[in-house]
Amino acid sequence: MHYDSVRDSLRRQPRTWLVTGAAGFIGSNLLEELLRLGQTVVGLDSFATGHRRNLDEAVAAAGEGAADRFTFVEGDIRDLDACRQACEGVDLVLHQAALGSVPRSIKDPLTTHAVNVDGTLHMLTAARDAGVGRFVYASSSSVYGDHPGLPKVEGAIGTPLSPYAVSKRVCELYARTFQDHYGLETVGLRYFNVFGPRQDPDGPYAAVIPRWMDEMLDGRSSTIFGDGETSRDFCYVANVVQANVLAGRTASDATGTVYNIAVGDRTTLNDLFREMSQSLVAEGAMDATPEPAYADFRPGDVRHSLADTSAAHQALGYRPTHPVGLGLRKTVAWYVQDRASASS
Repeated sequence: MHYDSVRDSLRRQPRTWLVTGAAGFIGSNLLEELLRLGQTVVGLDSFATGHRRNLDEAVAAAGEGAADRFTFVEGDIRDLDACRQACEGVDLVLHQAALGSVPRSIKDPLTTHAVNVDGTLHMLTAARDAGVGRFVYASSSSVYGDHPGLPKVEGAIGTPLSPYAVSKRVCELYARTFQDHYGLETVGLRYFNVFGPRQDPDGPYAAVIPRWMDEMLDGRSSTIFGDGETSRDFCYVANVVQANVLAGRTASDATGTVYNIAVGDRTTLNDLFREMSQSLVAEGAMDATPEPAYADFRPGDVRHSLADTSAAHQALGYRPTHPVGLGLRKTVAWYVQDRASASS
């Protein structure tokens, strides 16, 4: 597998990586993988949505000596000085820090813009000035907006349906501009509904899988917005980690563009709820599968999403290793264990 050879190469020739949003869900999984590979890692986070325990868990899971190769900078990407500090001596940036959630962006577009657009512009500027070799950044399938085509192909996007979608599209444009004008190599990764261990179930804007997981484990009712036939290309976090590392080491002629990162399979919310509840029963966390409640569709939500990942396959060597079913089983097992550890 191509990813195995890239990991072997990194073990032989370690680099220094900056992970923004390192205390978050995706960022901490990236941190863990890079430290496992013997890399030196700088983490930047403000703890606005991330958690210090994610850093601790990632470093501990990476094994002996990992803590010695990790430096943490507590700072906000809206602060250019913090971005400059974090970029000092860094070879590659994996920019994950952002304010997610379509509903949150509709409620508060100013903060979404300040974090996602201004913050990304600060990071691009700091990386350029520090002589960083490669800038990999998280984009989103939300940029496809109202384009009806399935599967989603990188070159065919529609009108954004939320301030969050607008912010991610603007980041893509800025990244390409920095490559064209300043020579900073950039790679954008359009994530499709990422899930997995350490994804935060708390708060009004939690993603659907951790939110349902928390509700099911508490014996509370879970709500599906719409009729449940809305579908998504759910992507387990290990696939996203692979894509980021590959993007950091891909050939220069594959930079300056964006790639879909997903599994290439559609799951309805009804099917997702059923698979999650069955997995929890199989883990012994529930006695029987519950029935969901249904509510009105939410504004700004896309009806269907499915990725064409052929461009990432060809340019990056990306091959998802975890289909939805396997990812859900691993995620359920992690949440059950995490709940048990917290109560012991």
